[in-house]
Amino acid sequence: MRKRNLTWLMTIVVIGLSVTVTSCKKDLTPKGALTTDQVYANFANYKGVLAKLYSSFALSGQAGPAGNPDISGIDEGFGNYLREYYNMQELTTDEAAIVWNDGTIHSLHNMTWNSGNEFITAMYNRIFYVVALNNEFIRQTTDAKLAGNGITGDNLAKAKQYRAEARFLRALAYWHAIDLFGSVPFVTENDVVGVFFPKQKSRAEIFAYIESELKAAEADMGAPRFEYGRADQAAADMLLAKLYLNAKVYTGTDRSTDAITYAKKVIADGYSLEPNFKNLFLADNNKSNEIIFPITFDGLHTTGYGGITYLIHAPVGGNMKAADFGINGGWAGIRTTKQYVSLFTDNSGNTDKRAVFFTDGQNLEINDEYTFTDGYAIQKFRNVTSTGAVGSDITGNFPDTDFPMFRLADAYLIYAEAVLRGGTGGDLVTALTYVNLVRTRAYGGSATGNITAPQLTLDFILNERGREFLFEMHRRTDLIRFGKFAGGDYIWAWKGGVKAGTSVSTDLNLMPIPSADIVNNPTLKQNPGYK
Repeated sequence: MRKRNLTWLMTIVVIGLSVTVTSCKKDLTPKGALTTDQVYANFANYKGVLAKLYSSFALSGQAGPAGNPDISGIDEGFGNYLREYYNMQELTTDEAAIVWNDGTIHSLHNMTWNSGNEFITAMYNRIFYVVALNNEFIRQTTDAKLAGNGITGDNLAKAKQYRAEARFLRALAYWHAIDLFGSVPFVTENDVVGVFFPKQKSRAEIFAYIESELKAAEADMGAPRFEYGRADQAAADMLLAKLYLNAKVYTGTDRSTDAITYAKKVIADGYSLEPNFKNLFLADNNKSNEIIFPITFDGLHTTGYGGITYLIHAPVGGNMKAADFGINGGWAGIRTTKQYVSLFTDNSGNTDKRAVFFTDGQNLEINDEYTFTDGYAIQKFRNVTSTGAVGSDITGNFPDTDFPMFRLADAYLIYAEAVLRGGTGGDLVTALTYVNLVRTRAYGGSATGNITAPQLTLDFILNERGREFLFEMHRRTDLIRFGKFAGGDYIWAWKGGVKAGTSVSTDLNLMPIPSADIVNNPTLKQNPGYK
């Protein structure tokens, strides 16, 4: 059904590397028929290996949808990178509450987690699995290695671009690491392969490393929009803009001016807002000119119970019709709080199209955490195209919809926020223009939702980001940057484990280093407030 540019994702060369993901043991030992040296001796393998690096965000194992997981200690579907990142970024906030009672999942929305939480551990292990995969690719594609393998000419240029993309993917994982966990173990391609105890680096040190890596890699990355689904220079610039926007949280130093600089670079790169907001979350969203960097999915070739499968199935339940979402059934798991609903003056979706609430049979109030019909349901991501066609998997299990990790609307709102925070190189007139471009699209092309200069405040930006990026895995980071995540400045239903919500310790602004890693690696220091 779909025509993708990323046909290379359909055939993945598995290097045969066994990666045990704990800090005390990062072992990249060749197994199977091919050794690492044999794989990298043949340039025909390189793009397939690169595809594995990309797919590590989308898939959970080697078999798909289950049967040979990348990480152990948790159900393979639960252990998917994007699924766990959603859990960290959304279930912990006002945007999402979950019905299920799997393990310690409820402690995420209740903000009662500890260092033994298996979902936090899975996210941590996923991050370092991705880091390990990319380290090995980067290690095997140095100038000396490429020369030794006889990689020359056009193949040499491509290999250097692939290496730059791997550096971006590793930087992305390390950004998630410092955003969630603060100071973490640090490993690069320069560390010897084998069993050792990686040392922690501070949040500020890894921030500086991510910054330098992205700037160094950018020159070898493809020009903006060179191939959908692969990281290009605009993706690197977008990650830098997001890094700088949060710099005060990570390092104590405001970098709003740099956030403006890199947001402007992204805005100048030829992307444009998708005219119909809802098309961004459909099975043919790969056609959109707004998406800067997606995690790509295909119902026939990227099968699993995390990622976009989770994002489409889990919010469907109650009176919702699964067929409307192009799936064979909902999982009745996720809905939202009344505090999130209150961000919209009209929650019908008739004015602001981003109000994607399903209310039939649903209560606004979450009286019972374990009842799906308590809390409005969300109908954002779907496995149907803009023309109404269903995705390619006829069973209705696995969607074609891509996840838009970075898109242009974010660059517009980063620019506006950074200007309001006092950054130079931008201006309020342009900031207001960008915000109103986003709002005009949200109101179906009408200017009725536009705001005036006095209304453009930091509080407005936070609320606008909430309306624009529901379930797109920004909310926890945004609330922390605005001082409204932990502590008592903003309360939502069941925050702190009580129905009305309550204040929680600001120690929860960081996730704990998993207790298993603290035990296994005697060099690690736990985050404050955790044992």
